[in-house]
Amino acid sequence: MWYPTRYNLTHGDNYLRYAQIHLQLRDAGFEEKQAEALTEALLSAIEDSELVTRKDLQIELAPIKSDLTVVKWMLGLLHGGVAALILKGFF
Repeated sequence: MWYPTRYNLTHGDNYLRYAQIHLQLRDAGFEEKQAEALTEALLSAIEDSELVTRKDLQIELAPIKSDLTVVKWMLGLLHGGVAALILKGFF
């Protein structure tokens, strides 16, 4: 029978996830102790990793996007100047 462990009592926000993974492992044929150990190992690995969210990427990439906008404008002006010099040479 599944019972609350040290992991899911101290990490209440993941309690539902813990229970779901544990039940899936039990349904797949793992023994109680195996399912509990695998579930705890999996969730602690997930917690210890630093996953990047879309919001994190947006925050980090915002300055790069603004720099690219400036570079695009500078290239546009450069192309315009080159075109003006070429046209001046022909006319």
